[in-house]
Amino acid sequence: MVHRLAENPTLLLFVVAACGFLLARIRVAGFSLGIAAVLFAGVAIGAVEPSLKIAEPVWTLGLSILVYTIGLASGPSFVAAMRRRGTAVNAVVLGAILLASLVTAACVWIVGLSAPTAAGIFAGGLTNTPALAAALDSLKGLVPGSDFNVVAAQPVVGYALAYPLGVLLPLLACHLILRDRSVSSTRLVARTAEVERGGLPALADLAHAHAEPVTFGRLVRDGHPVPATPNLHPREGDLLTVVGEYAAVQAVISDVGFESEEQAELDRRDVDFRRITVSDRRIAGRRLGELALDERFGATATRVRRGDLDLVADLAMTLELGDQVRIVASRPRMAEVAEFFGDSLRALGEVDALTFSLGMALGLLLGSISIAFPGGNHFALGVAGGPLVAGLVLGALRRTGPLVWQMPYTANLTLRQLGTVLFLAGIGTVAGSTVSQTIAEPSSLKIAAAAAFVTVTPLAVLVLAGRRLLKLSPAMLAGVVAGTHTQPAVLAHANETTDDDPDVSIGYATVYPLAMFTKIIVAQVLIALLY
Repeated sequence: MVHRLAENPTLLLFVVAACGFLLARIRVAGFSLGIAAVLFAGVAIGAVEPSLKIAEPVWTLGLSILVYTIGLASGPSFVAAMRRRGTAVNAVVLGAILLASLVTAACVWIVGLSAPTAAGIFAGGLTNTPALAAALDSLKGLVPGSDFNVVAAQPVVGYALAYPLGVLLPLLACHLILRDRSVSSTRLVARTAEVERGGLPALADLAHAHAEPVTFGRLVRDGHPVPATPNLHPREGDLLTVVGEYAAVQAVISDVGFESEEQAELDRRDVDFRRITVSDRRIAGRRLGELALDERFGATATRVRRGDLDLVADLAMTLELGDQVRIVASRPRMAEVAEFFGDSLRALGEVDALTFSLGMALGLLLGSISIAFPGGNHFALGVAGGPLVAGLVLGALRRTGPLVWQMPYTANLTLRQLGTVLFLAGIGTVAGSTVSQTIAEPSSLKIAAAAAFVTVTPLAVLVLAGRRLLKLSPAMLAGVVAGTHTQPAVLAHANETTDDDPDVSIGYATVYPLAMFTKIIVAQVLIALLY
């Protein structure tokens, strides 16, 4: 069997992946390794027989796909966050990660760790697989090909020993953060207002009368419901459904009248509502207000579901492929609206091969540009950093003329997981034999101790600054911790603990792109400066 696997690298790849996902299903006290289990499966199989190795082009391809799709998905939220209070939050996150890098560098000088091992500890302690990949990519330019497999094992050892701490300690921190949380009121709600004032402005102006925007679903006048389009002016006696965060909805209701006991949104005889999926590439990348739904169809949008998060359908919002838009329209016109948006699950499973290939090519070209450091060392973004930067920029642009850079949410997740599996399986088998030897040595205790310091340092900074300086809500702070550690297990724990409080996802999305990008760059800089 070993001989057959050695002769058939494709078979070996899928055997490693299958073993990894079986391992990922094992949960201890609610914790599992997740997709990182593929790395440990690769290490175990590579340790059994050194000839069982997956070729470098395979895991390099996986790496570039992984980071490019992360960049595409994160670009819009990163830009949006930096325009709001995300600037201060991201500044704290940046400081925490840089402090962790200084602790990592200190471990090289004080504890006597090698630079590759320290880079692996940094990546594992902050649970960032692309950062490990970036460190390995930097080593390729510094280590002769014949010695690469031996040296490449060092960051993998550091990563493997640090990763469990990088998950468990943030999980513990989130548990403590959320222990005394108050119930959040940021969930989207729909309430019916009865208008008792005349001379009110148009609904488009009322929607932005307060700090947090709202939308309007339907307006009932003299017993006849119509979609609450932006240009309508409410009159005394009208019933108006208001959608948004609870506090904002209550504020708008107070402006126009009082809350009615009637639930106008439940009357679907003449005016209906439906979630319609954005699958037409001509719609993706355009602002909701540009679509003029009221003029085209006499319809309005109230919410947008993006991934697992519900958002207020503000007219300034830019739509993405895979968004589910909740439309309020007359029943006869609902089919026209659906056709306009596309509403095709099949289309969402397709990837635009042209824009995907162009984006990957731009990223790899950017990654190949080398910058010289004093002392003869060179730094390049490589196959990790280059595609990530390209993905962030193109993701933020969303589209350029007819070219739509964004891809459907589900297709992005699928490609991201494929890239992760290719990378982890490949590098695990390459480093397997050396990892098994190193872990058995006493020096592994030294590595684990260093990993604890590297993990705890940014965690302590985040919790203290988030509570005392930024005054973040517990749910938001838990999301920031999960995003800084780019750790889905921590995010899932925070969502489960808070019953999917939107603040968790907002905190995660606010810091995730910068945290991901910074860790990839720092891992390469650590190798370039310390090796």
